[in-house]
Amino acid sequence: MTPPVDPQALRAAVAAVQDWLLDEATPPPDRVALAAAVRLTARTLAAAAPGKSVEVRVPPFVAVQCVSGPRHTRGTPPNVVETDPRTWLLLVTGLTGFDEASSGGRLSLSGSRAGAVASLLPLVRLPAGKRGETLPEDSRFEPRPP
Repeated sequence: MTPPVDPQALRAAVAAVQDWLLDEATPPPDRVALAAAVRLTARTLAAAAPGKSVEVRVPPFVAVQCVSGPRHTRGTPPNVVETDPRTWLLLVTGLTGFDEASSGGRLSLSGSRAGAVASLLPLVRLPAGKRGETLPEDSRFEPRPP
């Protein structure tokens, strides 16, 4: 079982990259800040949807297994969601949609259960369009069960 993520650490990590998410022209965050935001959001997803039927990969920072169902144990998993760090963070903050990222080629899905991840997003709300603001205490909300 994935240990729970500290909501304050999650908010702080996402807040550290939010200007870049809201404006692509903003210089990218440093690698440590980007890694923290990606890892904590992916681990939040794994904690919210425990299971081992879908692997979510955000190279080079994290891969987590989530969503209940048939368990995968060896080799390449049959159900994989893979994307780059920026697209992942846009997805988990609701700044882009699953279908939009997938049809735009920024999100790779394989297997019949990979799409289940869409129903779990977004995980964190951002004050859209408001650069430099901090995330409110209630920025984390419970994802719907798969």
